[in-house]
Parts: sequence; structure tokens; C-alpha cells
Amino acid sequence: MVVPVDSGVARLLPDLDRPRARLLTLDGAPQSWVDPDDPERLEFEYVRHIAALLTTVMPGEGPVDALHLGGGALTLPRWLQHLRPGSRQLVVEHDAALAALVVEHLPLPPGAPIRIRVADARDALEEVPENGVDVVVADVWAGNRIPARCTTIGFSLAAARAVRPTGVHVVNLADAAPLNFARSQLAAMREAFAHLYVIVEPAVLRGRRYGNVVVAASHRPLDLSEPARRVAADPFPARVVFGEEVDRLIGDARPPAEKDAAPSPAPPPGTFELR
Repeated sequence: MVVPVDSGVARLLPDLDRPRARLLTLDGAPQSWVDPDDPERLEFEYVRHIAALLTTVMPGEGPVDALHLGGGALTLPRWLQHLRPGSRQLVVEHDAALAALVVEHLPLPPGAPIRIRVADARDALEEVPENGVDVVVADVWAGNRIPARCTTIGFSLAAARAVRPTGVHVVNLADAAPLNFARSQLAAMREAFAHLYVIVEPAVLRGRRYGNVVVAASHRPLDLSEPARRVAADPFPARVVFGEEVDRLIGDARPPAEKDAAPSPAPPPGTFELR
């Protein structure tokens, strides 16, 4: 299925092994993979890394309040609803036509308290009351780049204000050597949060290739021993970086000011050839 949407051309590609599973791409770049019949099935490695993190660090054992900045095919909201039934979730997606396409062809579970709002991610984040949510997941992309307004110190401070003291802010970044963009984002989050944890594949950390960098920022220390085991055992193994290693990674990087806002770097050619 090929459908023009507000930000480009979306495709919903079938999975030969799973009748209702679909890969969502936008202008050729993979955005989400989802199987509505099996929300625990997570095909993208960075999504598995986020899930491994959230499984153990979300507060309590019951429903949580979650804000998802960036909608895609709603993979993580479906997963979180399955893991923590009754969780109150708001998904912010800037592309109205894309959101409508996903809801029509990949409907959410009946009665799930998941709302979709068409809005700018930064604006929606700043409207959240102080200590308003347990989890903020920022997976915001305009095509294959993170929008400039979501890369500044102001964005990190807004997330820190929105997240409860026991909560967590999770960000999906992408970068390549020398990781200047990722380092600047970590510097911004260090200004806003007391604790930072990075989940990254060794080849990306060493600058050998472009890839995802998942960051967890929190007001309290987190025990990431279980997520570390899970991501190390992933088909695309990753490791957890924290403490002094994060400080060394940041180095002399500075948090981007609003006046210096810039989108994330464009991926190298051939990046989105499916692995």
C-alpha cells in the first residue's frame, strides 16, 4: 500500500510470515514495524532496547502515564498497553494523514486508553503539567532527521519538568562518527537530569557506523542490570554506558541553545537498506 501523507509518501509493506504485521516506511526510510496480533514482537533493535529499559525502570507495577513524542505505527504504545494494561498514553504525531492511515489499517486494541494528538512534539511537551507523566519517549523524526526544536537544552528542560521524580525520559537518537550530535544531546540532558544511561551498539559507539543511540534520563538512579543483560543478548548486541563513561563520552560538548538549534545529521547514503 502506497499513500501520500503530509510529510511524504508512506508505505505499509506486508510481512510474509505474519498476516497483519506491517512495515511502515516514509519516503523509503523505515519508521515502524508492528504486528497488532503480537504487540510483544519488536523487530527494530532500538525499539527492543527501549522496551528492555522500560520493562524494569518504570515506577510501580500497574498502569503508568506515558507521553510518546512521535507516533509511527504505534509500536511502543501497543507494547506498553500489553505490558501495563490500563496505562494512560498520549501519542503526539505531527503528520495528520499518517496518523489517520495507521489508525485505519492498524487499529489500536478496543478500549485501550491511548489517545493520538496531531501536534508539534515540542509544543505538546511544554504543555504537560509539572510532574505530569511517568514516562516520556521521544522518537521524533521529520523524514530521517530529528527536528531542530527537539534537539535543544530547552527540549531537555521541558522533559525534565514533565517527568515525575520516579519517572524516566527516553530518547532515540542517531549519529555517526565523531558522534558530535549525540554528545551535544547528552550534554543537554545532563543539564536537566541527575542521571544518564546510554544503550548503544559497540560499532556505533566506536564510530564505525551510523546507528541508534538510546538514552534514558532520570531524576533518580536506575538499576539497569537487567536491561544490560537483555540488550547484550539481543541479535544486535548493545551495551549500557553510564557514570564516568558517559562523562567521557560527552567530553567538552555543549548543550545546544535555542538560537543554535539544528536538526540531527542526515544519515549516510544506503543507511536504510534493510538488514
